[in-house]
Amino acid sequence: MSHKHKHHDEEDDPLESAPDRRNPGSPLTEINVTPLIDVLLVLLVIFLATLPLAQKGMDINLPLEVNSKAPPKDSTQVVAEYTADHHLTINKQAVALPDVENRLRDIFESRSDKTLFLIGDGKVHYGEIVTIIDAAVGVGVKVAIVTEGMKKEARGGN
Repeated sequence: MSHKHKHHDEEDDPLESAPDRRNPGSPLTEINVTPLIDVLLVLLVIFLATLPLAQKGMDINLPLEVNSKAPPKDSTQVVAEYTADHHLTINKQAVALPDVENRLRDIFESRSDKTLFLIGDGKVHYGEIVTIIDAAVGVGVKVAIVTEGMKKEARGGN
């Protein structure tokens, strides 16, 4: 590395004027990003520290529970069972298929829980079960179909 002495009236050599990393006396053209990152981290900490202060809310006083007694729940479930020999029973009482809608209306008119649990034998065509479902839906009752797996689970998983 040879440095030649320059006089003030000589022109600069373009190769010598370029910053040289090996020459510690030459000016650097790279930006030092460390202070920039430090400033950004400080701003992030300030933002995160002031974020909970920016949330606004209202203090409210909720009323105490006024209705201390709940409406009585129906203690029994309504279960309709359609057997393989085409007999329908609702809560173990035999019902003829043409009378299903009227019988369901009588049962559910005073109940708050309007769910009918329907058990159909596996040998029965689904079309026959649909007539019972249609009658229940026509009265405004929700129908829950009970499967064999549900029966096994209710018996204790046997």
